[in-house]
Amino acid sequence: MDLRIFTEPQQGATYDTLLTVAKATEDLGFDAFFRSDHYVRMGGGSGLPGPTDAWITLAGLARETSRIRLGTLMTAGTFRLPGVLAIQVAQVDQMSGGRVELGLGAGWFEEEHKKYGIPFPKEKFARLEEQLEVVTGLWATEAGKTYDFHGSYYDLTESPALPKPAQHKIPVLIGGHGAKRTPRLAARYADEFNIPFASLEDTERQFGRVRAAAEEAGRAPDSLVYSNALVACVGRDDAEVARRAAVIGREVDELKANGLAGTPAEVVEKIGRFQEVGSERIYLQMLDLDDLDQLELISAEVMPQLS
Repeated sequence: MDLRIFTEPQQGATYDTLLTVAKATEDLGFDAFFRSDHYVRMGGGSGLPGPTDAWITLAGLARETSRIRLGTLMTAGTFRLPGVLAIQVAQVDQMSGGRVELGLGAGWFEEEHKKYGIPFPKEKFARLEEQLEVVTGLWATEAGKTYDFHGSYYDLTESPALPKPAQHKIPVLIGGHGAKRTPRLAARYADEFNIPFASLEDTERQFGRVRAAAEEAGRAPDSLVYSNALVACVGRDDAEVARRAAVIGREVDELKANGLAGTPAEVVEKIGRFQEVGSERIYLQMLDLDDLDQLELISAEVMPQLS
């Protein structure tokens, strides 16, 4: 079971804060550092010091780290043209020495689009399908050849399809709760399927849908990695768990029901239950980015029990 650190910088974090967390992620033995792709704080508050851009952040971290994987959960398809995104991600992959992964979603938070003048089209999912085709098609085009795509929303003619990533293939993550179209897209394009903030029952059901879609597409279901994203709130005892829950504005009982909360032993047991329904990787949503002690606790007392 891989454990990855997942951050939400739009809630209020500088690049330096993210760098500190990413370096701790690497030093403490976690597999990867991922971040969201949002421009506006959720749940009220000032959002100070303001948003950071996902791919600019990852470009910086690519040069400041050496081992951990780096990626997004999820890049919003509404924020970037697919040809530009393919260039950005390939460049960051080169900068990292081949450690980048792309989570790509349709985009959903209309408020941030309004606040920053970003178009919020109605046909987001249909656009996402074309975006996935273009991004992966550009990367897969043999060097020296050109790429053409003529869709309903994007049109590329004789693209040089450059630059190429450092990796032979950048892993693509697709996720969500959709019952039909999401599994179909994952079966066609994804190396990993991620379900965010889901119960055990919903996780098992959605993984089953993706497996069925893969089989229908003529693909081995086990060729995908299956993962969860869950909020983490881990403490050495009940008092520490309660203190950490209060800092992030959540109730302990709710966190235990919907996330990974409790003592290390409780969290290990809950992770084991997700593993039983098919999860191979957990993205730990860390909402208090100043609490490096919690990362150290998870590294010392949770990770060793999962190996």
